[in-house]
Amino acid sequence: MNHYAAWKNILIVFFLFILGLFALPNLYGSDLAIQISGSGNYDVSQRDLDKIKDTLSDSGVGFKSISLEDKNVLVRFNDSQTQLSSKAILKDSLTRNYVVALNLAPSIPQWLSGIGGKAMSLGLDLRGGVHFLLEVDMNAVTTMALDRYYNELRAELRKDKLYKKIRKEDNLLLVSFKSEELKNEAKKVIKNDLPDLVIAEGTEQELELGFEISATAQADAKLGALKQNITTLRNRVNELGVAEPIIQQQGTERIVVQLPGVQDTARAKEILGAVATIEFRMVDEKNDVQTAIQSGKTPTGSKIYKFKDGRPLLLKTNVITTGENIVDASSSMDENNQPSVSIVLDSSGGRSMLDTTKEFLGYRMAVVFIENQVETVMEDGVAVKKRTKTQDIINAATIQGTFSNRFQITGLDSAREATNLALLLRAGSLSAPVEIIEERTIGPSLGADNIQKGLISVLVGFALVLIFMAWRYRVFGLVANLALTLNLITIISILSLIQATLTLPGIAGIVLTVGMAVDANVLIFERIKEEMRSSKNIQKAISSGYEKALLTIADANITTLIASIVLFSFGTGPIKGFAVTLTIGIITSMFTAIIVSRAIINLTVSYTHLTLPTILLV
Repeated sequence: MNHYAAWKNILIVFFLFILGLFALPNLYGSDLAIQISGSGNYDVSQRDLDKIKDTLSDSGVGFKSISLEDKNVLVRFNDSQTQLSSKAILKDSLTRNYVVALNLAPSIPQWLSGIGGKAMSLGLDLRGGVHFLLEVDMNAVTTMALDRYYNELRAELRKDKLYKKIRKEDNLLLVSFKSEELKNEAKKVIKNDLPDLVIAEGTEQELELGFEISATAQADAKLGALKQNITTLRNRVNELGVAEPIIQQQGTERIVVQLPGVQDTARAKEILGAVATIEFRMVDEKNDVQTAIQSGKTPTGSKIYKFKDGRPLLLKTNVITTGENIVDASSSMDENNQPSVSIVLDSSGGRSMLDTTKEFLGYRMAVVFIENQVETVMEDGVAVKKRTKTQDIINAATIQGTFSNRFQITGLDSAREATNLALLLRAGSLSAPVEIIEERTIGPSLGADNIQKGLISVLVGFALVLIFMAWRYRVFGLVANLALTLNLITIISILSLIQATLTLPGIAGIVLTVGMAVDANVLIFERIKEEMRSSKNIQKAISSGYEKALLTIADANITTLIASIVLFSFGTGPIKGFAVTLTIGIITSMFTAIIVSRAIINLTVSYTHLTLPTILLV
């Protein structure tokens, strides 16, 4: 009646053994390491490992070990100073085919890692690094979408000369017509060819129509901009060489970026927040820029741009090619030992550049650097988003010969500027400006301190529960303590298996689980005490206690589980970390408190022949 079959006991033991085995990697610490991986499609090989090893040895750097793991070279060190100096050495000596990143490498034995054993992933608050919360400027997305539809509308209506004038006003496109017939014809054309444009309410006049972008098209544009920005940010982070970054959407307008191991906040902000691209334009050689400035009239087809030092220059409005056509960019030094950026264009950009250099041989071509920024400033006590757009001429050089998809940009102020420009061009431009509205830097020492405090909180809570259960329920209390210990091991094992990121709120979830996990055993033991008052059969009392308490335990845990699932579904960041550990803890506590504890109690009562008063305080 109150006995598990032998195969059930064996299955429980086997299951607990497997869970304990996969929890074991967390007992081993981590080594300070540098991870060298291939950039793009390049795969690191044994030859690269030998090269890296020789480079460090020649520089007199002592390392703990070096190995090739999953197409990555992992170099382990004994201290952080050696780790940082080694990164600088490798960055200088290796080519752009490699990405060098600081990392923490688990010191797991080979036999354990060979069967898939992994330690839990640690969040930013436990590991250290930089946290950014970025907000995408959705007004800019709408404006850019309106500009795009403005050009498309003009192109469609121009085919049959249907419109008189098109202008932009707020978020509307206002179209004037010469006759009612042309107006009606334009309606048909727009409905068929531009379905995303709808007539705005109250804008239709006798010979004028007002169009706005449909709500669906606006939502799609905003979502597309958000997704594109996330992709671009991932590319930039990869170029920065950060191991295990977290880049994810938060809500409909925000992006969370967490960079473990990065401590240079300024550098990270400089790269992540930049909305930059370049344009190649011909210099207007026929008109004088000073004359244009003095007269206030810019020649048709030209526009005034300025160098960084303020010098003006007339450039043609026609763009030869832009940053969108760049497939690769790298910083280098030119023949005069000055910083430069080597550019590789795609086929379309290459053809355009070839045609231009053939036609305008001996004329000057300018490179314009365009950067959009958005920041929040206080005006009269009100937060206002201020957008700025800078367009600086990097250089204006004479075309000495024809070229197509490969050339150099010179005229840069420093090697750092060249490096940043190359990185931004490789990673792509953000589709909409972003503003950093929150930033946090967590040092490695603070992360270690958080781990220590979190561990102490778990152990203290765990110890207090153990003492109480042992005092209140004697031998049964000891069984509950054993089940609680196994529950804690099971939680750690599952977190390791699914590689869930453990954060401080996650530790809070574990502490809460420790306190909640014994609730089931308390209910069961109290039921057993009640059953024992009416029956002297200890086996019957135990069996009845477990069966009658099961429904109550299930109801209590299911309601808590629903709450934790809701937290995970709708929460973000720290809330999700808390919900993950709480959800896992609820499920594992059901298993250990009901199944495992009953198996242990069955064996204890059967083989010790103890009476209930001896086992349980009645």
